[in-house]
Amino acid sequence: MRIDNWRPSASIAVLKQRALILQKIRYFFAEHEVLEVDTPALSHATVTDEHLHSFCTQFNHPFAVQTSPLYLQTSPEFAMKRLLSAGSGPIYQICKSFRNEEAGRYHNPEFTMLEWYRPGFDHLQLMTEINEIIQMVLGCDEADRVTYQNIFEQHLGCCPLTSTLSDIKTLACQYGYHDLAAAEDNKDILLMLLFSQHVEPQIGQERPCFVMEFPASQAALAKINPINPLVAERFELYFKGIELANGFHELTDGQEQLRRFEQDNVRRQNIGLDIMPIDKNFIAAINFGLPACAGVALGIDRLLMLALSCSDIDQVIAFENSRA
Repeated sequence: MRIDNWRPSASIAVLKQRALILQKIRYFFAEHEVLEVDTPALSHATVTDEHLHSFCTQFNHPFAVQTSPLYLQTSPEFAMKRLLSAGSGPIYQICKSFRNEEAGRYHNPEFTMLEWYRPGFDHLQLMTEINEIIQMVLGCDEADRVTYQNIFEQHLGCCPLTSTLSDIKTLACQYGYHDLAAAEDNKDILLMLLFSQHVEPQIGQERPCFVMEFPASQAALAKINPINPLVAERFELYFKGIELANGFHELTDGQEQLRRFEQDNVRRQNIGLDIMPIDKNFIAAINFGLPACAGVALGIDRLLMLALSCSDIDQVIAFENSRA
């Protein structure tokens, strides 16, 4: 450990600017009558998505026979949707989220998330509101909107929706991923690899860009488009090659959500990952009546990197992981 490791990774000047930007965001939501909420960081259940990895700890209750596992949340989504089902109306939260994954230029295992939900909105209306926030914070132009299919075809010359697994394997080989293509039988894994490495860095270089209509197989917690069942009503926001936000026209069918979670766990088991406990309280809340809504998770630290012209996430966090 370095002798000056006690010092913050961000400068005090940056931390002051960070506080002012968060204040602006809170003011925006107050003006739009969106309620700020606070939900647990620890839960008895967690995400089942094979691409997300939770931190787990043990709760030593003094009157319990044995310890019980608790999971640090990868986002506040499940708890916030329970509030929506209970009648909260529009809500937002600025909170710490945790992912047991990588640390690097754009990643820290503990990071700050802005998440909000708008009953009565679809994903297109929510994108308009996101535009207002990023223009307010970044002073940028209005974001473009493109479909996943069109941007993938533009940069890789292949339709991601109708191409077969064999087609995508051939494409992956053309970009040098021979070993992975030979071993991988999940088309979405290869699509995600190609998109992240050869499409994302090209998106939104001059102005922000929403990528809409992700493949239905990558829907997660989003509705499937009723007109085109090949795509989900999901979007991501990019600017200068950085993924800033991930949003959905939210799935409100509890049985379908449970089916997706169970499918996630089957895939986890097939690739040697632990099966994750499904959040039954979340499913019960959806079944009780999650209102039609749209929601989005936006990475505050990445937004601040752009706002303050910082090249590394460490520069906008008081104490990044190695100094924590």
